[in-house]
Amino acid sequence: MNSVLADVPVVNGPITNGSCLGANANVTIADCGDSALVAKAVGLEAEDAWQLVHALADALNAVQPTGVHDVVPTYDALLVEFDCAVTDHDTVRRVLAHEAARLGPHPAPTKPPRRFVVPVVYGGEYGPDLPEVAAQLGLTEGEIIVLHSGSDLTVRCLGAPAGAPMTDGPPFPKPVPRLASPRTRVDPGSVAVAGRQAVICPMPSPGGWPLLGRTPVRVLDLHSDPITAYRPGDTFRFRPIEPQQWDDYADLSLADCTDPVVRHG
Repeated sequence: MNSVLADVPVVNGPITNGSCLGANANVTIADCGDSALVAKAVGLEAEDAWQLVHALADALNAVQPTGVHDVVPTYDALLVEFDCAVTDHDTVRRVLAHEAARLGPHPAPTKPPRRFVVPVVYGGEYGPDLPEVAAQLGLTEGEIIVLHSGSDLTVRCLGAPAGAPMTDGPPFPKPVPRLASPRTRVDPGSVAVAGRQAVICPMPSPGGWPLLGRTPVRVLDLHSDPITAYRPGDTFRFRPIEPQQWDDYADLSLADCTDPVVRHG
């Protein structure tokens, strides 16, 4: 799995040079502009790297270093943004290195994962790209639905917009290409795939990922803190429903859909 921060250069050296290899030999730490650092997991399998950067994010959020205002974990890297008028690279780097050393290369998850069962209407107006994806993969539409809904998909990180849940992709035989012409608007609740990833669109936005279906449940709750019911490490299991069942779920939020799924009737 590739990080969205993979292109940030990492130069190992003493702290005075602006970058360092922390006491945890599986974490490199590098400056990222004048008010951020990137910690990257190295020398680990993809799953272990993901576990390490998310445990490090949880550790930083727990200690709340002075001046740090955002901690963004992805697949194998962690962006730490801070107020450069309050703190500096070296101070934040020392906290990062300390927490990385404390965790070691294989930290245990800090919170048990939850499982969400998400109702989805596939195809038609709800998933207009289902036929094209099936053709691209040499499968029937029914086989695409079975593969997409047939296993739990782990939330790996929260992306744009508004904390979109970026999950592992279903076990398709090959990656799914993005659309040649992105849409200017994707409806909230749209269930999309691209490459070997999957996502639920939480709010109206442009998008270039093929749409397989849509869920009637609300993905975001703007009156809650946090506004998302899910976090990295949780899992989604998509459950096919018929279009005539849409209204049965339309007043539910994703928070209502922990296993077993809540439904009317």
